[in-house]
Amino acid sequence: MRTRIREEVALIQPLDDTEREHIADALAWIDSGAELCRIEKPAVPPKHLVSYVAVLDGDHILLADHRNAGLWLPMGGHVERGEHPRAAAAREVQEELGLAADMPIDPPLMITCTTTVGLTAGHTDVSLWYVLRGSRQVSLQFDAAEFNSVHWFPLSEVPLDRSDPHMHRFLAKLAARGSAGTWSALPHPL
Repeated sequence: MRTRIREEVALIQPLDDTEREHIADALAWIDSGAELCRIEKPAVPPKHLVSYVAVLDGDHILLADHRNAGLWLPMGGHVERGEHPRAAAAREVQEELGLAADMPIDPPLMITCTTTVGLTAGHTDVSLWYVLRGSRQVSLQFDAAEFNSVHWFPLSEVPLDRSDPHMHRFLAKLAARGSAGTWSALPHPL
């Protein structure tokens, strides 16, 4: 699986020097033989792989008010041992929203290496950012144990001061690619 994860990271075209650094850091970490997945909550090992899922509907993004982090974040979570990050993305969306992808998930748009904040602050999440097409018309049943609420934000109104510190870069990369791009779909409730 390590080789497949490395291939996933290598597919990413960097937006800027920060992302070039994050890609290089992630590849060196993968090549080091270190454990890539969280094996014990909250943060063992202190650096581990995460799959973020940005659900888009036109010029809107679905974000969740995450109880632990205290931030508006995309859906997602930790990749489990033996799990491909795309499978983790699909699993997390199903667990957190009760929705299933209609087709295979596309390669990640972005990667970030971020020191976490909130109740379990201080470890590093190496996050692969996937994009799925959703619908604001679908009623969502979100995981209330993990989130205070979920909300569709216009891309121009994402609360950047209370979101992932790389959200502004993700939105810039998304704009460069085109928010109406061809993405895997997530339209049906389970």
